[in-house]
Amino acid sequence: MTSFAAVDAPETSAQESETPADTGIQSFLITFIIRRFDPEVDEEPRWVDYDVELYATDRVLDALHKIKWEVDGSLTFRRSCAHGICGSDAMRINGRNRLACKTLIKDLDISKPIYVEAIKGLPLEKDLVVDMEPFFASFREVQPFLIANSTPEKGKERVQTIADREIFDDTTKCILCAACTSSCPVFWTDGQYFGPAAIVNAHRFIFDSRDDAGDVRLDILNDKEGVWRCRTTFNCTEACPRGIEVTKAIAEVKQAVLRGKA
Repeated sequence: MTSFAAVDAPETSAQESETPADTGIQSFLITFIIRRFDPEVDEEPRWVDYDVELYATDRVLDALHKIKWEVDGSLTFRRSCAHGICGSDAMRINGRNRLACKTLIKDLDISKPIYVEAIKGLPLEKDLVVDMEPFFASFREVQPFLIANSTPEKGKERVQTIADREIFDDTTKCILCAACTSSCPVFWTDGQYFGPAAIVNAHRFIFDSRDDAGDVRLDILNDKEGVWRCRTTFNCTEACPRGIEVTKAIAEVKQAVLRGKA
């Protein structure tokens, strides 16, 4: 049997063991000013600043994680996939609606503090978390699901041409993050307005050749709080993290209402 002699590891001081390896990548000390609100303590929201060391390739979500895990565990925000698909971490960053997981530090002006707050127009629950129920209530009201009167042949699917699919392809990309709706000034001031996201999801089915309920949705959106409340400010298009041409989709629904059909 082969024997192996034990070799003593070289002595390392406590200071050396705690010093991280130098990666050669520059880090930056960045100030985040976050609008905090705890309903059990605060009467009004308050701004709190945090200094966080980050790399240029880090995201705002990484900064929020670092604050919560290393500085203040009471900081509250939503996040799930962290890859721009779930849409749960929509918030206002430097006054613009963005997804924290898609906003890179290198794309912000780090010579100034970075301001982070909850999206507008929805009831604030705590810190960066809002009550999404009014948003989803509008979404449900436009019947965002396929309604077909015909039955496909046994074992077959409802077929659709590539050209027919392209008509509504853009609006299938919505991830229901509410960034577009909560960027709309009309939505901020009018609690009855459906909002851009609901209209986008109605568009997705109104123009689907396999759907038979387009007229029903057009009637719903022809209401005084429907598409006609849109003031075409393009805030929604600018805010969409998926690049959907939201204002264009709303205009197409308006045209369909005027024609009386999709």
